[in-house]
Amino acid sequence: MRTEEQNVHAVVASAMPALGVSGAMHLEELSAGHRVAVASHLPSFEFSVEGLAQSDQFAAWHDTFAPMLELTQVNHTTTEFRGRQKLWDLGSLVFAQISTDELAFTSLPGHVRRDPLDHWTITLLRSGKIRTDSERKAFACGPGEVQIHTLGRPFVGEVSNSEMLMLFVPRDFGHETALALGSAELSKLETGMGRLFSDYLIGVAKRLPTLTQKDLPGLVAATRAMILACVSPTPENIEGAEEPITGALLERARKVVQMKLLDPRLGVESVRRELGVSRTRLYNLFEPFGGVMHYIRHRRLLDAHSALADSDDQRLILRIAEEYGFSDGAEFSRAFKREFGYSPSEVRRGGRSAGLRLQDKRRTDCTDEERLGVLLRRLQG
Repeated sequence: MRTEEQNVHAVVASAMPALGVSGAMHLEELSAGHRVAVASHLPSFEFSVEGLAQSDQFAAWHDTFAPMLELTQVNHTTTEFRGRQKLWDLGSLVFAQISTDELAFTSLPGHVRRDPLDHWTITLLRSGKIRTDSERKAFACGPGEVQIHTLGRPFVGEVSNSEMLMLFVPRDFGHETALALGSAELSKLETGMGRLFSDYLIGVAKRLPTLTQKDLPGLVAATRAMILACVSPTPENIEGAEEPITGALLERARKVVQMKLLDPRLGVESVRRELGVSRTRLYNLFEPFGGVMHYIRHRRLLDAHSALADSDDQRLILRIAEEYGFSDGAEFSRAFKREFGYSPSEVRRGGRSAGLRLQDKRRTDCTDEERLGVLLRRLQG
């Protein structure tokens, strides 16, 4: 019987995910906010209490969340309250980016109001802390952790000065999704799959400004698959989320490489350990980039290029080469010229502007046979 980790890695492939979504749930216009509508881009709404009188700031923030939570101030010594949100209408889902000062919250169970909300909220904390107490359990979350609440059940809690991403999922999002979220409600995702869902939400937040209405079906399908795979990680659910999981793993791998770029021990084994995958899975993940070591060398050469083009950096070319893992100056020059089409000394002589001019020339003056390779290298960077 395969472990959860083996199930996760069984679906890692080389394709990058295409985000996309569908449905028909719409947010009401926010009286203090404004709707952003650009061509066929996804509708979004922004709201901030920053421009309000200090005496009105928390009240306005309270009213924004009144349909789902009762908010109270924790720190009564401050006169100013900060709160900012951006909401994305994704049809059958709502995605929120929220920044808030410290406060306490209480759910509003059905008997308190006529028209109770009963959605699930999946929250990724980017900074700060959240503590939740319910009838059955208590749990706390910190940065990078994902938690699941259900608005139809009683709970209380506190949040510190925080930034978070929130995904609102309705009860009718699908029978399998309801079963998965119902079994995990009022808890946090502490498995490796939970960390993958964290990476997925971050990726969605980055890409939402560029998505259009035609991307909605794909985004909804990918999100549903990720919820099933990460909240209820059966082999079938993980297989259905193959592409989003691959994208989340690849994003994490890129962060690992960039964070350890100057570490001479950075290599296949260290990246594999950080991701917790087998060598075969890692190979499949980086196959489109020519392998792990090719990708690491590419990133190091890009950073070395920036250093050489910086007129304030007066180090010898050999010293820069050594910093990025090249002990031999001739080897560095050959690798640099293969990557960019010109030598390190050409960049150093002309400074940053010369380096950019050389890159522009390379893109526009190349032959037809060279053009695809040039464009792909630029995209890969």
